[in-house]
Amino acid sequence: MTIVERLATTTKNRQKSRQNRFVPLAGVLVGAAVIVVLTYTLPPFRNYQLATIGAYLCVTAGLTVLTGLNGQLSLGHGALMATGAYTLALWQDRFNLLLPGIVLAVVVTTLAGGVIGLAAARLRGPYLAGLTLAVAVVVPSITSTFDNTFNSDQGLSVALNPPPGVIPVEQWQVWICWAGALLTVLFLAYLVRGRFGRDMRAVRDDETAAKLAGVGVARTQVLAFVVSAACAGLSGALFAVLAQSVSPGAFPLTLSLFLVMAIVIGGLGRLTGALIGAFLLVALPSVAQSIAEDAGSQHLEGNLALTFFGVVLVVVMLAAPGGLASMKFPRKIRKQKGQE
Repeated sequence: MTIVERLATTTKNRQKSRQNRFVPLAGVLVGAAVIVVLTYTLPPFRNYQLATIGAYLCVTAGLTVLTGLNGQLSLGHGALMATGAYTLALWQDRFNLLLPGIVLAVVVTTLAGGVIGLAAARLRGPYLAGLTLAVAVVVPSITSTFDNTFNSDQGLSVALNPPPGVIPVEQWQVWICWAGALLTVLFLAYLVRGRFGRDMRAVRDDETAAKLAGVGVARTQVLAFVVSAACAGLSGALFAVLAQSVSPGAFPLTLSLFLVMAIVIGGLGRLTGALIGAFLLVALPSVAQSIAEDAGSQHLEGNLALTFFGVVLVVVMLAAPGGLASMKFPRKIRKQKGQE
């Protein structure tokens, strides 16, 4: 290859990289426009479900980056969501300022994630999963220990001002939740495309090689956990806004397990997979609830949701080991679409 060809290739690569910088922003703007249109067309209950998907997307996006790109398995993100939710509830009870309360919830959960991340950086495999599992078990018990502050199993109510003007509550909730979700996705998209994303992948693939390349393994793992914890705290705060109350029963251990299964089904390390996982976290329990109501059994609902997740997980792992986001159309189908 001549010098002129090399310069031309370098110039093209730079132009592509500059164009790719605007892809996440363009995708988020298009997504915001779609969400706004949907809020005016969907009925109130569907708007509530749409808002729930946005709240879940915050935590699934952070968790898929932590597990898929950095290789750290966390079974305690439900507890981190509870941390953000309780922080917002305590703040709203005293000051009733939503936006500063959400920011405070993210900050407090980030600090908690930093403490857990420091310990997690020294652990691998099942030991790391055991640590985060212990966090998921311990955090709900704190509410019973300090019942004067957290009101034990009854939980706390979240004081919220009514929506401005004549905007319906469900529509306002969609806007709040998806504003947080789209900002989270935009932040993570740029984060994983930069140097930090390359460091996370290097640590995931081979820690020894990453050290030889000058990557700080422990620092990268702690920062990855902190970022993921911040996303979980935001998700918990948004759930507190949706439910207008917070209790230990809203963040059980099964929630952390569902989150892990959702990102695996959607596709580890892919923000598109996080969106698919968030959708499944709302759709599958809704289907299970409908079947349980038709059968007239309340005890069947929780078991059916877990069964559905298990069956979908097995089917997806057999058909697409990389998750639903990794599935591609066959060549014949793609040619037919191109001709059309």
